[in-house]
Amino acid sequence: EVLLVESGGGVVQPGGSLTLLCIIAGPNFDDHAMGWIRQAPGKGLEWVSTINTNGDSAHYISSVEGRFTISRDNAKNTVYLQMLHLKPEDTAVYYCATVLRDPTLYSDFDIARDFGRRGQGTQVTVSS
Repeated sequence: EVLLVESGGGVVQPGGSLTLLCIIAGPNFDDHAMGWIRQAPGKGLEWVSTINTNGDSAHYISSVEGRFTISRDNAKNTVYLQMLHLKPEDTAVYYCATVLRDPTLYSDFDIARDFGRRGQGTQVTVSS
């Protein structure tokens, strides 16, 4: 069983940047595809990005494509989400989660079906 702990959230002005971190404790981190999901105020969960086990295949929802970059360091059991050019609509609680559908083979994901265990979340607020 894995434990996920996110950090790196905060308050930033529009156009600013943040990098989120997720440290995973537990066995066989290398065997897990990973991802980031978010929940904006008053809205449901939305998947943001996924990455496969060795980090060479990543996917993004269209609203963050070109602004966000997911990466992982298997030696440090850590997943990152670099977020640039942030917009007010990126305001949400961001969760790191295991991904049950292989990003090597698939590029679209269902929030109810394709994500497993997640952390407690980190708040990102984009506001002037």
